[in-house]
Amino acid sequence: MKKRHFKDYLVFCSEYDPAKPKTTSGIGGNDPTTKLIKEYSLDASTQDVIGHALCLYTNSDWQQERAVDTINRTKLYIDSLRHYGKSPYLYPIYGLGDLPQGFARLSAIYGGTYMLNKPIEGFTYDDKKRVNGVKSEGQVAKCHAVIGDPTYFTDKVKQVGQIVRCINILSHPIPNTNDSESAQIILPGSQIKRKNNVYISCVSSTHEVAPKGHFIVLVSTVVETASPKDELAAGIQLLGPVLHQFWSVDPLYEPTNNAAVEGIHISKSYDASSHFETISLDVIRLYKEVTGETNVDYLFVPKDKSDKDQ
Repeated sequence: MKKRHFKDYLVFCSEYDPAKPKTTSGIGGNDPTTKLIKEYSLDASTQDVIGHALCLYTNSDWQQERAVDTINRTKLYIDSLRHYGKSPYLYPIYGLGDLPQGFARLSAIYGGTYMLNKPIEGFTYDDKKRVNGVKSEGQVAKCHAVIGDPTYFTDKVKQVGQIVRCINILSHPIPNTNDSESAQIILPGSQIKRKNNVYISCVSSTHEVAPKGHFIVLVSTVVETASPKDELAAGIQLLGPVLHQFWSVDPLYEPTNNAAVEGIHISKSYDASSHFETISLDVIRLYKEVTGETNVDYLFVPKDKSDKDQ
């Protein structure tokens, strides 16, 4: 019966359309997810699958979110799985370092300049205390705005927590994953007596990030106690024998400055999640903050500079 209820829920999400009342089962825009759970008699374990594996909520408070948000997150998972086949996720060859490289190339096409190994020594401001330049090696690059991560602006951020991470080098796939060359495992906090999830991400030579026969596994979570390493035990024990481990405990920052006045736009720190949804949302936040746009077409492609209409 649990599987049947889960199937009914997935069908409902696939067909849900607020413009067609017959598809909504009475679920309105402001109804909490708890109403959705009750409507489809979803048991605790099914709720964990939906909340953390499909919808990618990061803690146990997700049931109080709007039901329509949970439905849309489930639809996104279903549509992605249909589109890509075996997995709803994409991961870049050569690792995440290829993402900024892709940005650098696209930026150059539209007139951007990308500078490597260039230290940041500070910023200059106008008489209204708005940023107008970046200082480096005795020179100043003039600007109208600055975008950066919290480590550049320690006086304009606040610490809201800590993240503990462990990078593991294995000579075998993660056990019980069907010898998968890549995997994402999410341990819901409710199942391991925590508030926050534990995330496990595995990549390998398939992604050109490790030698043949080796696997890189990142395990991470939000620190909740005075013993951060112990908080990853539930994830580490799933890995089997480990060749090498590298631990870190990093502060979690959020901006506190007035970006509209200063022209300084600060990202949040990387959180514990391994699927980058929260980072994508932060990028969207920054884009809207910098441009002032509220309705953004993310599929928009700028015209070529040679276009007469440009």
